[in-house]
Amino acid sequence: MADKKTKGLTEEVIIAKAKDFWDKYSKPVSYVAIAIIVLVGGYFSYKNFIVKPKNEKAADAMFKAEEYYRIDSVNLALNGDGQYPGFLSVISKYGGTDAANLAHFYAGSCYLKLGDDANAVKYLKDFSTDAKAVQARAYKLLGDAYADMGKNSDALNYYKKAARHFTDDQANSAESLFMAAYFADRVMKDSKEAISLYKELKDKYPSTQQGMDADKYLAQLGVYDAN
Repeated sequence: MADKKTKGLTEEVIIAKAKDFWDKYSKPVSYVAIAIIVLVGGYFSYKNFIVKPKNEKAADAMFKAEEYYRIDSVNLALNGDGQYPGFLSVISKYGGTDAANLAHFYAGSCYLKLGDDANAVKYLKDFSTDAKAVQARAYKLLGDAYADMGKNSDALNYYKKAARHFTDDQANSAESLFMAAYFADRVMKDSKEAISLYKELKDKYPSTQQGMDADKYLAQLGVYDAN
C-alpha cells in the first residue's frame, strides 16, 4: 500500500511541476513553435514561388545562347542578338540560379575561344557543379587559359585537377593527364614531374591511346622500364 501511495504522490508531483512549467513558459514555447512554422513555411514558399520560377525563366532565356554556342557563334552566344539574351545577360539578370551558374561555364568557354584568357579564367572560376564530367571540363579549360597566359604552375595544377576529378571518364581524364605530363615536360622543362605524370597515365589508363603512348614519351625522358 505504501508503494502505491508513494507512486501516486510522485505522479502528482510530476504533473504539478509540468503544469507549473507550462504556466511559466507556455508563451515562449508557443512563440518558438510559431517562429519555426513561419521559417519552414517561408523557406518552402521561397523555394517554390521565387527560386523555382526564376530558374525556369533563366533556363528559357538562355536557350538561344546555347544554340549559338553549339554552332560556334561565340559573340552572339555571349552578348545576344538583340532579341534573345546572351550568357552575360543571363548571368547579370538571373544571378543565383542554376542557369546563371551554367552560363558562367559557357561564358568562360566563349572567352577562351575569343582569346580573352583573363575573362575566361574569371567566369570559369565562378562556375561550380556537382556534375563531375562538366566540372572536369571546366578545370581543363582553366588549364588552357592559364597556359595561354604563361601562368604555367596554375595551368599544370588545373590539368591535373581535370585528370583526377572524374576518373570514370577514362577518355577525357587520360587526355587531361597527358596534357599535364606533356606540359610539364615541354613547357616547364620539369622532367621529374613529367615522368611521374606519364607513369600515372600508363598505370591508370593503359587501354587509352594516351596510356599506350606513355612509354614513348618516357623513353624520350630516359626512362625505358616504367613498370
